Amino acid sequence: MDDLVQFLRDRLNEDEAVARRVKSSWRQIGETGVIVASDGDRAEECANGNWTGIAEHIVRHDPARVLREVEAKRQLLDGHTPDYHWCPMGDNVLKVLALPHADHPDYRDEWRP
Repeated sequence: MDDLVQFLRDRLNEDEAVARRVKSSWRQIGETGVIVASDGDRAEECANGNWTGIAEHIVRHDPARVLREVEAKRQLLDGHTPDYHWCPMGDNVLKVLALPHADHPDYRDEWRP
């Protein structure tokens, strides 16, 4: 499980680094495809109505939220030790946390829940 924990920590570090480089939060203007950064910069307006869902997705995965999610997952990892299963599902929780990264080249099939 040590390799899996390190794999997860590496992915969290990557997520944190990308989120910190953004340096702003995003909000969507109404139900449009227009996204505005907290510093006032305006992202490209999406002319096609189909982009509205994409704008919503971008805002939903705002850097501030990503950083909170990274911290929450780190707390889960910090609470895990090989001899203490802090959850009825035990090590399976780590496998579930790794599942979104199944397309990463370092992901191992034996980690599938």
